[in-house]
Amino acid sequence: MSSSSTTGIQLNTRRPVVAEIVELVSSMRFAIALLAMIAIAAIIGTVMKQGEPSSNYLNQFGPFWYEVFRKIGLYTVYSTWWFLLLMATLVTSTTLCIVRNAPKMLKDMRSWRENVREQSLLNFHHKMQWHAPLSRAALAQQSAARLRDAGYQVKLVEKDHGTLVAAKQGAANKFGYIFAHASIVIICIGGLLDSDVPIRIQEWFFGKTPFTGTGLISQVPAQHRLGVGNPTFRGNTMIPEGQNSNTAILARPDGVLIQELPFTISLKKFTIDFYSTGMPKLFASDVEVRDNQSGETVKGTIEVNKPLIFKGLAIYQSSFEDGGSKLKLSGFPMAGSGSERFEIAGEVGGTTQLNKDYTVEWSGFRPFNVENVAPTDDPRAVKKGKTLEEELAQSLDQHTGSAGKNAANKNLKNVGPSVSYKLRDKTGQAREYQNYMQPVTIDGATVFLAGVRANPSDNFSYLRIPADDGHSVTEWMRLRAALQNPALRAAAAQRYATRATPNSASGDALRAQLQASSDKSLGIFAGSDKSAGFMAISQFLEKVPPGEQEKAADVFMKILNGSLWDLWQVARAKDGLAPVAEDETHARFLQLATNALSDAFFYGAPVYLQLDDYNEIKASVFQVTRSPGKNVVYLGCLFLVLGVFAMFYIRERRLWIWIKDQADGADALMAMSTQRKTLDFEREFEILKEKLPQSAA
Repeated sequence: MSSSSTTGIQLNTRRPVVAEIVELVSSMRFAIALLAMIAIAAIIGTVMKQGEPSSNYLNQFGPFWYEVFRKIGLYTVYSTWWFLLLMATLVTSTTLCIVRNAPKMLKDMRSWRENVREQSLLNFHHKMQWHAPLSRAALAQQSAARLRDAGYQVKLVEKDHGTLVAAKQGAANKFGYIFAHASIVIICIGGLLDSDVPIRIQEWFFGKTPFTGTGLISQVPAQHRLGVGNPTFRGNTMIPEGQNSNTAILARPDGVLIQELPFTISLKKFTIDFYSTGMPKLFASDVEVRDNQSGETVKGTIEVNKPLIFKGLAIYQSSFEDGGSKLKLSGFPMAGSGSERFEIAGEVGGTTQLNKDYTVEWSGFRPFNVENVAPTDDPRAVKKGKTLEEELAQSLDQHTGSAGKNAANKNLKNVGPSVSYKLRDKTGQAREYQNYMQPVTIDGATVFLAGVRANPSDNFSYLRIPADDGHSVTEWMRLRAALQNPALRAAAAQRYATRATPNSASGDALRAQLQASSDKSLGIFAGSDKSAGFMAISQFLEKVPPGEQEKAADVFMKILNGSLWDLWQVARAKDGLAPVAEDETHARFLQLATNALSDAFFYGAPVYLQLDDYNEIKASVFQVTRSPGKNVVYLGCLFLVLGVFAMFYIRERRLWIWIKDQADGADALMAMSTQRKTLDFEREFEILKEKLPQSAA
């Protein structure tokens, strides 16, 4: 019996497992661990771009790490199940902490702590004793009045053989802890309301799937569309001038979802202002928004940071794009011996059949391009691995403030319009090109810039085609075509040999050798499918003994330069044109043309397309959002501000005065305490030490 009874007592005193779990989850160490994990996830989400196309991550990390990171969910950190679980656990932990401690804090705020004993007051650090020639009741009333005058709440408690005056001030300090913890819960709930959790739920349980194809938005099936009742979303819609839209695009990791809008947005006019350098200064959209059910119409102007609010949805000015500008271009062959110019037209966003093997996909048009035309290290080409935009950004990073102050920077120039397009072959492979309409002066040379890249994540590499006397690419194209013509190369070799050797018997023998060397040098430079230009010359010179390579290279280049000059004149004569003057200007042109001919092997396009004329059509990109959690987050921020203010600026003070009767009056023992001992507290204690014992006037 005794043993059983003892065991029963032990079992009854053991804490329930649930209570231990609740205590752990609501503990400070558990919350700190959660915050640390959330902070690490937030750092990853900040460093790694979120929501990018899968191809970008595949190119950046490779197939193995791409798949590893995809399974972990690093490409959409803030919507992964584990991040949402962390947030939900943090909300649960903080809520339990509030539930456990708030009642105790509220009870302590209301409490006067009148159970304190006289002996306990003697152990306080801040205490004082005095004698007054008043009765106990009179001294208690006097002390209470003086404490009320100092801003304290006071309560008189009659004790055995004494009276206790209990006073308190700043008890609202406890609200600071309650509000601060509650703000975490409220902000997290608001964030979850504005996250893509509702969209995920529709994907998991209602069969919604991202759309991965192409075509008109109106033809996208219903399983890829979200209804107007979707509680939260953040999508983009691009509207050309004079057109309208009632849908938005929601980007997903593996496609897009179409969000139906309860209204139709019509773009009446798009306005953009520029600085003198051509950099955008201000852009705004004049819109008309019509409710699809009631027909109610609202007109307004949307600018950056000045959205239009309609039916609980916010329409922001996000950016601007081309809305389908009409383009007229001239095409020049970049392969073979033909140089015939041809005309081609296109529309941004559309396609044009170039020939049976290639299709042109018009991807972009920009009427203004502000570039850094400062001197570069390489007079031939833009620095490898950097686009003109990146060179510009690197320069601008050295400055702060408004972009308008760079108007005096003479290195920043508006170099005019540019067109971007893709050439796609019949196998589906494509390269992207970016060509400028006007020549640009860089390092004292006037050149046309023709950019190319194989992957969207790559930087553009630029071919510099020198401008001729007519500020066109005609002469370079003529020289390029002549270089691919064996008959013209032979004629140029003969002309060069005749010009470079004396008219004599010894000269005749040398002329034949020089003509053969000239024709061979032109053939090597013209190249084949494997190599051309300076690369082909380098491969040829590798066959020369190492000790003679430098001398052979010097001779080879002299013959090549002279032969290219004569090739140019032969090509002009073929077209019925007079030879160009042998001066420094044309020598400089030939030098730049030679470099461009060598680099043209890497251009990888059968044609070069030059923009001649355009009819610009602007389009505005709007971000349409429904954010039910926004006001919840604002409320949480208000709670956080109130909580921080209460914790740091409201100081709780407790004061007790124990009064006992004496034969000639009454003795008083005063003690004071606070949570944080500060200089203000010390100063207040000294003031009360002087004020309380003073005799009544």
